[in-house]
Amino acid sequence: MMAIADRILYEDNHLIIVNKLPGELVQGDETGDRTLADDVKEYLKVRYNKPGNVFLGIPHRLDRPTSGIVVYCRTDKALSRMTALFCTSDVKKTYWAIVDRKPERSEGELVHYITRNAAQNKSIASPKETKGSKIAKLSYRTLASSDNYHLIEIDLHTGRHHQIRAQLAAIGVHIKGDLKYGAQRSNPDGGICLHARRISFTHPIRKEKITITADPPHSSLWDYFLSSMS
Repeated sequence: MMAIADRILYEDNHLIIVNKLPGELVQGDETGDRTLADDVKEYLKVRYNKPGNVFLGIPHRLDRPTSGIVVYCRTDKALSRMTALFCTSDVKKTYWAIVDRKPERSEGELVHYITRNAAQNKSIASPKETKGSKIAKLSYRTLASSDNYHLIEIDLHTGRHHQIRAQLAAIGVHIKGDLKYGAQRSNPDGGICLHARRISFTHPIRKEKITITADPPHSSLWDYFLSSMS
């Protein structure tokens, strides 16, 4: 596993942005497993010789099997402002997904109504509004293809639970490794081929535009698609 220092994409006095690996927890859950936040705190403690507990705020989440950009906050002020930003459309989030079949159109927009099943930790995307559902929107375009898989880029316009996974499954497109949403087999690392590729926002303190891009984790398929895009 790459050291945290090698996966830091951006760092200043207010923010630290890290490239998460599949299977890492953004924050603690009922498993009690060590988290990416634990590793980032340890990094900050050592690098800056900080005594005692290190503050690290968590303004957003990524699903455990997903890889890519995670923003952490180093100050209370940054946390409150970044949390507010993530609740609006002021944070632009772009994902890459390796899928088992192309959508019917090479690019387009998907609009569904998502209902969350908390007991199964799963969401269902439907074309029509139902009781308790929330509207979900994304746009996508197909970037590249291999013999068996396709790379699509997704821009999220809303932030619903398992939104990309559920909306793609609703049109018969499955993310590689995502058994929960219809993939035929798991990935060796237990993750899924969904990657938070790019994020853009206005820095909560400095008020300057920040755009961060993260490479996907190394694998023969990700490496193939990454090289095809260069």
